[in-house]
Amino acid sequence: MLSCKELTEVCSAEMERPLTLGERLSLRVHLMMCSGCTNYRQQVTTLRKVMQAYAHGNAVSDESASHDSDLGFTCSGPKSEITLHDQGR
Repeated sequence: MLSCKELTEVCSAEMERPLTLGERLSLRVHLMMCSGCTNYRQQVTTLRKVMQAYAHGNAVSDESASHDSDLGFTCSGPKSEITLHDQGR
């Protein structure tokens, strides 16, 4: 099983390339048992989506961010100022 530190490395790799079957299985097993790493992965995914939208000049509205509300954050603000609102999870 992956350690939490190893999982962060796999999560980073997941953003850049397809994971191998072994990496995907190890990731799933660890996430089923570790709520901290599950939260970490969700937050990294949310931040990546927000930053990609910002980099492409797309405003991130409350409506478009509502798709990520299950991740514990919503996003608002004009293009030059993106704010993440913690929903207290």
